[in-house]
Amino acid sequence: MAVTNPTRDDFAALLEESFQNEDLFEGSVVKGTIVAIEKDLAVIDVGLKTEGRVALKEFSGPGRDTPLKVGDVVEVYLERVENALGEAVLSRDKARREESWVRLEEQFNKNEKVTGVIFNQVKGGFTVDLDGAVAFLPRSQVDIRPVRDVGPLMHTPQPFQILKMDKRRGNIVVSRRTVLEETRAEQRSELVQSLEEGQIIEGVVKNITDYGAFVDLGGIDGLLHVTDIAWRRINHPTEVLSIGQTVRVQIIRVNHETHRISLGMKQLEADPWSGIEAKYPVGAKFSGRVTNITDYGAFVELEPGIEGLIHVSEMSWTKKNVHPGKIVSTSQEVEVVILEVDPVKRRISLGLKQTLANPWESFSEKYPIGSIVEGEVKNKTEFGLFIGLDGDVDGMVHLSDLDWNRPGEQVIDEYNRGDMVKAQVLDVDIEKERISLGIKQVGGDPFVEASGDIRKGAVVTCEILAVTEGGLEVKIVDSDLTTFIRRADLSRDRSEQRPERFAAGEKVDARVTNFDKKARKIAVSIKALEIAEEKEAVAQFGSSDSGASLGDILGAALKARQGDGE
Repeated sequence: MAVTNPTRDDFAALLEESFQNEDLFEGSVVKGTIVAIEKDLAVIDVGLKTEGRVALKEFSGPGRDTPLKVGDVVEVYLERVENALGEAVLSRDKARREESWVRLEEQFNKNEKVTGVIFNQVKGGFTVDLDGAVAFLPRSQVDIRPVRDVGPLMHTPQPFQILKMDKRRGNIVVSRRTVLEETRAEQRSELVQSLEEGQIIEGVVKNITDYGAFVDLGGIDGLLHVTDIAWRRINHPTEVLSIGQTVRVQIIRVNHETHRISLGMKQLEADPWSGIEAKYPVGAKFSGRVTNITDYGAFVELEPGIEGLIHVSEMSWTKKNVHPGKIVSTSQEVEVVILEVDPVKRRISLGLKQTLANPWESFSEKYPIGSIVEGEVKNKTEFGLFIGLDGDVDGMVHLSDLDWNRPGEQVIDEYNRGDMVKAQVLDVDIEKERISLGIKQVGGDPFVEASGDIRKGAVVTCEILAVTEGGLEVKIVDSDLTTFIRRADLSRDRSEQRPERFAAGEKVDARVTNFDKKARKIAVSIKALEIAEEKEAVAQFGSSDSGASLGDILGAALKARQGDGE
């Protein structure tokens, strides 16, 4: 109700009402009408019989480019009803920020996504305008994978997830990566459900590692292992694939729980191992290319997708304990022999040495047993000498074949590495790859030479070298042979089997009871000679019907023997 003649009390009431209105509006968001636009300022009437000015730039920003005009109603933040110039202090930025905080808190509590615009780059990340409220976007939360160029993402409205809010400090942290991961997970789940083992699809090579390549199947990645790229050996996926390349693959395995997908390219081609046994029969020769060398052998490609292994033991007849890389080299063309084919394990065993003549067979043909060979002492061991022979093979001279009379342990010291020696071939074992040689056999066996016509049953004259309690050490006259007559062989009569009856230097006759050229042993016996002479005398000078005594017969035999001696 209007007051026609205001009194002092009326003025006081109006003043009090204005103060109440001032307290009510200050620090809050109010609506105002644009009454004029002066250069870069908008004049806004907020209904308090006062006007305020707000910079036009506060009404613009990322995604807000609509021009203002007189008559537009806008929301502003009233900081003060009146300043020193009698104008209201207004702010559009604070109004928008206040509105945004209220709305963002509700969305944060409901775990809803918010829309924002990346508008600036700061240390450790970027700033995002959430319709007035400024949030921080860490660099690690921009995308699922590191992004080198963020330019295409700037000044474009897009969804974000609020990770953290602190109104007191005015901090908001958002993530774009979380939104992408959720979207991707949904797409992955849908895509995985649509995939089946054996299905053939196209994809794009996204990343390449040492063990294979990751192929993008349209929202989900599958692993193409290096062993499934081709049937032939692939040392590194980059030999066949490149990033960005479109490839045709087959689904090998799908794990619907972990969303892991295994892919294959070689499965789209015919299996070269089909009918492999008929194609590569055992014993046949083929040419191939060395593709890989390891400590245990070399892999040879017989055809694309088919490789065989030459084990180190099948590489050379003579080079033992040598690294395969010193026999063959990568990419070298070689001729090999098929040793074994296993189609189940997809393995082919190859032989390189089998393409060459067996040096032990060649040696055996060239040098039969008994032949004399010459070679260099390659090594000395505790059991003999190793001699290098023709054909790059070695022969062994055992200690027992170094000398006829002296022990081998003593004789071997006389030989050194590098010495040239002659030896006789004693044996050749082709299967075990061994050649036995003898040095002492080269000059002949002195035992055989010294024995002359001596044979078992012959009568020989012996010179006593020494008398011992067990018998006599004797030397056969006209030879270098020595032997031992045991006490029991000294006489037919037990009472005469006394060594002391003899003296060194004396000569006695004895009968050869054993003569073994191979074992190089000779045994003689006085007793055997006496028995033989007795039998001979009985046969010559007496009979069962003569009636003569044994003494008479022996006496007659002795006289005849003496007569022959005269």
